Amino acid sequence: MAKPRVFVSSTHYDLKHVRASLFAFIEELGYESVLSEKGAIAYTHDRPLDESCYREAKAADIFVLIIGGRYGSEASGNVRTSDKDFHTRYESITKQEYLAAIDEDIPTYVLIEKGVYSDYETYLNNKDNETIRYVHVDSINICKLIEEIVAQPRNNPIYQFERFDEIRGWLRDQWAGLFRELLNRMSGQRQLTSLAAQVGSLAEVNTTLKTYLEELMSKVAPDEAGSLIRQETERLDVATSLAVIGAGEFCVYLGTKFSIPPDKIRGPLIRASTTEGFLKELAAETGSAELEKERQVFTLKRVTEDLNLVRIKLGLPSLMERDDPLVTPTPPRKRRAA
Repeated sequence: MAKPRVFVSSTHYDLKHVRASLFAFIEELGYESVLSEKGAIAYTHDRPLDESCYREAKAADIFVLIIGGRYGSEASGNVRTSDKDFHTRYESITKQEYLAAIDEDIPTYVLIEKGVYSDYETYLNNKDNETIRYVHVDSINICKLIEEIVAQPRNNPIYQFERFDEIRGWLRDQWAGLFRELLNRMSGQRQLTSLAAQVGSLAEVNTTLKTYLEELMSKVAPDEAGSLIRQETERLDVATSLAVIGAGEFCVYLGTKFSIPPDKIRGPLIRASTTEGFLKELAAETGSAELEKERQVFTLKRVTEDLNLVRIKLGLPSLMERDDPLVTPTPPRKRRAA
């Protein structure tokens, strides 16, 4: 039987005892743990070692990030420097593992030592003061990583800990809640399937009635029938497209965070050819300066994927992630956009 795969990401030496306890806890639950020191990662001989870690992080079902006082080794894509100081910026392997998991939208749980989080709060009030001495972290990059995690719009639960027992209790509750949510979604999906069948049946009845009424109108009022039928068809198309847009996950996020209704999203989504273009069109349509502050969210792969699901339902070609003349967008489907 397939087991949930839990990838544990952190620096090793300063957190080895926490990692060992977490390994035992995961195995106790009957899950499969993925820790590098346990030989769970298959390394590719012709690629840097850390790229194999990113591959495994993307393949996990659950991702656990533990942040302690050490930032860790440089990722292979960095320009190596031997004279790093506290404020030297670089990307660590641990951070890249986290980004790999987030890019795949894997359920992520972030554990931060309380002392480290205390330093992070000090950092927030002293960003421009490089004379501040931090007690628990060896690099300013740790504070910047936490800041980046906190800024995520979702999938960023954070728990501060001092003892492993606290981690055990929190993760047990979180994963129990995740399991219950999955069961609720399965139940909801069954209800939606049944509802979809009923809607499909009603759609057939509606099509028959529409055909009948159009035929009747063309005989009773031939001069007005064509114009009225076109107007009603266009109105129904718009209403259908607004319903599709309103059900899109990212469109729901835009409505919740920025109070942007589906009718304001529809035009920009139809006109845009890239995700970046959609952001520009939407900002122009709504006059919202706040959207520009969320530019990073629009670069997430899952945002483009969600918008493309909506566009496909509207009979539109997929958005490209960015303006690129060498990339040809997917050709539109034959049916007209709603």
